[in-house]
Amino acid sequence: MTHRVAIVGAGPSGFYAADGLLRGQPDLHIDVIDRLPTPFGLVRAGVAPDHQGTKAVVRQFDRLLAQPDLRFAGNIEVGRDLSWDELVSAYDAVIVATGMVVDRKLGIPGEELPHVWGSWRLVAWLNGHPDFREGPDLTQVKSVAVIGNGNVALDVARVLAKSAEEMTKSDIVPEAGTAITAAPITDIHVIGRRGAEHASFTNNELAEMGRLVRAVSVADASVLEAVAPASDSTPEKLRKTKNIDSLKGFAAHKAGEKPVTVHFTFHATPKAIRAGEVELSTGTVKADLVITCIGYTGQPFPKGEGIFPVGWARRGPSGTIPTNRADSHAVAQQVLAWLKDRDPKSGPDVLPIAVDAAGWHRIDKHEIAAGAAVGRPRVKLTEWQALLDIAQGD
Repeated sequence: MTHRVAIVGAGPSGFYAADGLLRGQPDLHIDVIDRLPTPFGLVRAGVAPDHQGTKAVVRQFDRLLAQPDLRFAGNIEVGRDLSWDELVSAYDAVIVATGMVVDRKLGIPGEELPHVWGSWRLVAWLNGHPDFREGPDLTQVKSVAVIGNGNVALDVARVLAKSAEEMTKSDIVPEAGTAITAAPITDIHVIGRRGAEHASFTNNELAEMGRLVRAVSVADASVLEAVAPASDSTPEKLRKTKNIDSLKGFAAHKAGEKPVTVHFTFHATPKAIRAGEVELSTGTVKADLVITCIGYTGQPFPKGEGIFPVGWARRGPSGTIPTNRADSHAVAQQVLAWLKDRDPKSGPDVLPIAVDAAGWHRIDKHEIAAGAAVGRPRVKLTEWQALLDIAQGD
């Protein structure tokens, strides 16, 4: 008999874990389970729609779906369609790759107001996640506050600042693209509570903010005095020094040089959010829309023997997609060591009827054809029933 492993979550960490398992023990049977009818998790729903190069990693994962001993089981929610106990009883090991997709809270007055959105919720809307089909009302939004100093904050600011022409090669949901293009946005404030020397932007993403067609990036004067901390490792010092150099270049720009101004503001801690403004430790900024980009938390999952968290479910929301590869491969080795001296479990297949890899490929083919008709990489299906109808079609 063959050992059976369930991987709950079909995002990057889940697929990298499957890759690590199959490299170490090719005769395993692996079921990759996801609550969505589509695989790829954060790559499909969380990566900014204009970063198609980042999304290209799914080609590796699609090749794994062709492996005879790996089965994709979409449209199955653990806790709804079957229990964690059933999984643990039926499989020799369970890998939890559920990620973290709950926006973290600022913990300040006013963040429950309707014009305050978490970055996961916003980016999921941009990407056509079927649970997030309604976006914010942008018709009266002139000024946006983006709270956070990481790449997600840059993603949000960049997509809101780009012209329609710059987004033509993206897979942004058409309704979202139209809403952004029509919005009267003139100012986007990227707000960090610490100095520029502590921002976690990567160099390429920050430099991209200086090349936008309809937006000029400016930075407050504090960046001119910023220095990478001497205690940092050499790679970190290099990254931060490059970022500071980019921000110094932004500081030489003038607000209003282009239709949209992106303001990089540092040493400013949000204190309260009110209609039309955010109160900071340094004053107030106008904000008809507030996007928080301060990280994520996750849903609880059981702990115990034979259960192995991986990716963000294991280490928290940190690192880039490639970071997950080494992390997942290491967890795969732990799973293989766990299985080594254990007899495979016997018993029936506990998975209910699911969207399989063939169903996903029908969705994929449909979306790519719809995109080709309008000169885009794909146009995503955003309704649950539409996804299921295509997946289950002939």
